Amino acid sequence: MLRVNDGFSSRAGTRVAIPTLAGLALLAVAVLVGTMIGPAGPQWWRVPIELLDRLPLITIDSGVSPEQWNIVWQIRMPRVVLAVLVGAMLSISGASYQGVFRNPLVDPYLLGVAAGAGLGATIVFTLRRSATETWWIDPLPLAAFIGGLVAVFATYIIGSAFNKTRSTATLVLAGIAVTALTTAIQTFVLQRNNDVVRQVYSWILGRLSSATWGDVRLIMPYVVSSCVVLLMHRRLLDVLRVGDEEATALGANIRRVRLTVVLAATLGTASAVAVSGLIGFVGIIVPHTVRLIFGASYRRVLPLSILFGATFLVLADIPSRVLSDPAETPIGVVTAFFGAPFFLLLLRARNNRS
Repeated sequence: MLRVNDGFSSRAGTRVAIPTLAGLALLAVAVLVGTMIGPAGPQWWRVPIELLDRLPLITIDSGVSPEQWNIVWQIRMPRVVLAVLVGAMLSISGASYQGVFRNPLVDPYLLGVAAGAGLGATIVFTLRRSATETWWIDPLPLAAFIGGLVAVFATYIIGSAFNKTRSTATLVLAGIAVTALTTAIQTFVLQRNNDVVRQVYSWILGRLSSATWGDVRLIMPYVVSSCVVLLMHRRLLDVLRVGDEEATALGANIRRVRLTVVLAATLGTASAVAVSGLIGFVGIIVPHTVRLIFGASYRRVLPLSILFGATFLVLADIPSRVLSDPAETPIGVVTAFFGAPFFLLLLRARNNRS
């Protein structure tokens, strides 16, 4: 049974509390800014006034018409909330994968969830979504979700078949093989259906433009449950940093921890990808940034990755709306364009201090 000294726990809690409060404040500002800015609707400065007007016991004339408020509430707000959920999920999944595989270059798509989701989406586009309008539910997120889960399941089965110990190296190699095979199948399908290439690549580059409250309700249970499970294992991820043998000697069940974390992270990632497409870079840039600033302990990395991942994606979605007005820039392009130089600056600053 693993126990932590009470004095150490108190100091660790204090070190987590201050960055957490700062992260919550930044996230609140990002959500407000994301709600204020858009190509249509009321002037940006009227939105916070209208939000205050809708609070109990406060009456302020914001000058926002009901039609303009519908744009804010039905278009901007679900997009912002979905960005919060997707950014938080991709970030904590990336951090958890990096902890399980003890590799800082691992991202949430390592075991094939992205490739599987892409294949599922490609099949739906190929079968013509117009022919599936009679479905009770939208087949696109369903197919992407199932495709991602099936790809990761295949990765785990293949990795187990060739290595009974389920070592991290074997799982990574199996993930690479499954990703390559799935991508090859997707390319073959696209080659025979050139008319859907534009739609598929638009989805692959990531998008939040079609976000609705239905999408939020669809992925909320998966994201919340996955985040809870991963946060419950943050101390065990710290134990895994010392190595499998040492962690086993300390009482950790390595196989159970690895399987639980991978399943939870995969389930959450698959649900996020199903509604937003493949938004790259978030699962690497945010956990790395948190480590560089706040330290490598997963008791800090996981909760802070949730907050800063959500903030990062909400802010990244703003230029994707306005850079190519009236069209939109794929959010995956924005995350890479702004995230990569920022991360390089952090690495340089870190090296200069060391």
